[in-house]
Amino acid sequence: MLQNLMLGFSALASLKAITSLMVGILLGYTVGCIPGISASIGIALLLPFTFGMEPVPALCMLVAVYMASEYGGAIPAILVNVPGVPGAAAAAFDGYPMTQRGEAGKALTLSILGSGAGSFLSTIFLILTAQVMADVALAFGPAEYFALAVLGLSLIVTLSTGSLLKAMIGLLFGLVLTAIGVDPLTGDNRYVVVRGLLDGIPFVPALIGLFALAEVFFMLEIANQPQPKMPTKLSLWSSLGVLNPHWGNVFRSSVIGYIIGVIPGAGAAIASFAAYACEKRLNKGPIPFGEGNPDGVVASETANNAVVCGALAPMLALGVPGSASAAILIGGLMIHGLQPGPLLFTNSPQVPYSIFASLLIGLPIMVVLGLAGARLWVLVTLIPRGVVATMVGALCLTGAYASDNDEFSVAVAVAFGVIGYLLRKVDIQPAPIVLALVLGEMMEINLRRGLISGNNSLMFFLSSPISGSLLVVAALLLFVSLFTRKRAVA
Repeated sequence: MLQNLMLGFSALASLKAITSLMVGILLGYTVGCIPGISASIGIALLLPFTFGMEPVPALCMLVAVYMASEYGGAIPAILVNVPGVPGAAAAAFDGYPMTQRGEAGKALTLSILGSGAGSFLSTIFLILTAQVMADVALAFGPAEYFALAVLGLSLIVTLSTGSLLKAMIGLLFGLVLTAIGVDPLTGDNRYVVVRGLLDGIPFVPALIGLFALAEVFFMLEIANQPQPKMPTKLSLWSSLGVLNPHWGNVFRSSVIGYIIGVIPGAGAAIASFAAYACEKRLNKGPIPFGEGNPDGVVASETANNAVVCGALAPMLALGVPGSASAAILIGGLMIHGLQPGPLLFTNSPQVPYSIFASLLIGLPIMVVLGLAGARLWVLVTLIPRGVVATMVGALCLTGAYASDNDEFSVAVAVAFGVIGYLLRKVDIQPAPIVLALVLGEMMEINLRRGLISGNNSLMFFLSSPISGSLLVVAALLLFVSLFTRKRAVA
């Protein structure tokens, strides 16, 4: 293994490869900062430009876009409560309140350092356990996916900070929305009132509306009120110590992100929510989660960056993409005449190991560029709210259109912006709705597939050790959380 890793580093020892890596990181930051332009869209847009490149620089640039975009999405999430990518939604829960009390610089610094640490640890996990973790992922069937979705939805008890009833209303509203579209098994239309709903509610425009446009409306509502405090400015070197109290959080969130990343289809959003919920359960700090707790930013950003390496494990070892972005990367491999899977490590070891090497080399570059830019990004909070609202609104509508190249996506974003604004007026937060949109389809389709496979017996979902364990954990989580809430009220 060490010999192959050295082969990967030697494959990167050229100006062309290092330049491609840096270009990928800068493009990744840009992609992540623009709401609606996810990592998968950025990779897909860049893919045609790699046709004439050599395989190693091309693939390293695409992976760098994937890695950096997951951090870039936290920039607008922290500064203006607008997640640039779905995986950054949880970062807004505490990052934006930190900005509101004048700690934007600290929040951004924690975000980039947590992202870098999570990426580094998950890269080590990838190098050591790629084949084993990919084999585990292949063992997942309908029962396991259903149990994973149930476990994810059970996090709502932990994620909700206010009324549990209102959180459940938001969750049920999101689950109802996932029923819209073509039935995945029978092909029947369900609540398809316009042609644009055939594929269901577009996730990215809905996310932009719930978080971004709803926040734009609130910005306009308080446009004439005093601006928030001047953000704390941290120098590049003195800021490095702010992560010291959070190393336990970083390790836990890295493990969670990597494991969830290996599971095909789970994704960064699920990982960030799971790590956030885990840390909220363990954290006993003086600042409540959802009100600017730094551990919330560290957990979510560490986990969603660790997902990148987790998604690469089944892609490289078995040719099974762990995410939409990894699926596009498979296309990038095939464009250059490379077939992902076990033979890739035998026939072209310099390719997968150069990717591992690029992750290790790219991390310090990403961290330095992120920290250097943080001192400029905090200045965004000093721009008048009306100007920011106008710019963010225009950017979000552009991002909504770009996500599907369709005017209907813009209409969806506006509709969900109004819905998000009205729901927040009655203290129903967007997090439960987003959680349902992420997991609802996975839960439904695997429930129905499992019932077919198990002759309509619910015991089928307890027959597998993995699914049974996940369902037991979900039940325990619900019981402990409800018991804790009852004692707190008493």
